[in-house]
Amino acid sequence: MRNLITILAFCLLTNLSLAQSSVIKLWPGTVPGETEVKHPPVDYTANTSGNNIHRISNITDPALMVYKPGKNANGAAVIICPGGGNKYLAVNLEGEEVAAWLAAQGYMALVLEYRVPLKTLGSFQDIQRAVRLVRSKAFEWKLKSDMIGVMGFSAGGNLAARATTGFKNRSYAPEDKIDSISCRPDFSLLIYPGSLTTSDKKLIPEVKPTEETPPMFVFVAADDPYNIPFPLGQALREAKLPFEFHVTPKGGHGYGLRRGNPAAEAWPPLAEKWLKATLGLK
Repeated sequence: MRNLITILAFCLLTNLSLAQSSVIKLWPGTVPGETEVKHPPVDYTANTSGNNIHRISNITDPALMVYKPGKNANGAAVIICPGGGNKYLAVNLEGEEVAAWLAAQGYMALVLEYRVPLKTLGSFQDIQRAVRLVRSKAFEWKLKSDMIGVMGFSAGGNLAARATTGFKNRSYAPEDKIDSISCRPDFSLLIYPGSLTTSDKKLIPEVKPTEETPPMFVFVAADDPYNIPFPLGQALREAKLPFEFHVTPKGGHGYGLRRGNPAAEAWPPLAEKWLKATLGLK
């Protein structure tokens, strides 16, 4: 009965959050490096297996889907990067559903529709612009400008990791005043991040922690078929940076926070506790 009540409550919160969502385009003018004309994302769901996962692809006009918290707003914001192997974005499983969960806890949650398929530089430009854009709206949205972080799943976790350590890399020419604002995330959560290690089990060169790297939370299942980013943990440890690294026995990959998967049920309370401690929230 308790599980049923929890599921029903989550569904209600999800519907409320979806009703409160709005969309903000990242690039008012030309999208850096994009050759296609701006158009809505293409539905990719029919090209893959079901599992109640909504997938979109061929994104040429990157955007943030905004989910505002209620009266319990805590002043922090989380930019969420869905995964999809850099081919598509699983926008409900690793985006909307996570945003609803975060918004219910008081966080401003923003789902990033970054460029895919296979647009490594474009997606990096998008997340850097997204952090700057959210920080530029801190006063308007009643956010604390030093409590704006990123969160990523699978390929989105890879993108979030690169944004967390590579914020000094200017990936595009300034478009407007927003691009004078820092794109350094204040914290980072990586949930089953993908492709963070090379074939010889070393950390990819695009992810280089420094003394300025913000706190990181990493969660993965031991049976994840896409490897466990232990080299990232070692690099953070060697740099004497604050981080939390969890490995749970079972769960695989691509589970979001849907109940029924042990990993999906394990990471949210751990992440919630870490966020509160890291940001000094009650």
